[in-house]
Amino acid sequence: MPHVISDEMPPTEQVDGRHYTSKAAFRATGRALGLTEVGTEKPKPRTSRASDARAIKAARRQAIKASIEQFRSR
Repeated sequence: MPHVISDEMPPTEQVDGRHYTSKAAFRATGRALGLTEVGTEKPKPRTSRASDARAIKAARRQAIKASIEQFRSR
């Protein structure tokens, strides 16, 4: 006998404020709103940022330090 997965589910609220009892309608609404359904998908590998460079980090720290000193001197 084949295994059949039902489209029915308990009433579940989607971000749009409506309740859905159909898995297909729930997922279609989520996709239309640009949402990602969390499940068994693999996460994308992280890419390094341009701001990870040592010189950029040092410049950022120096700018923050200067801002704090300027704020405290007031």
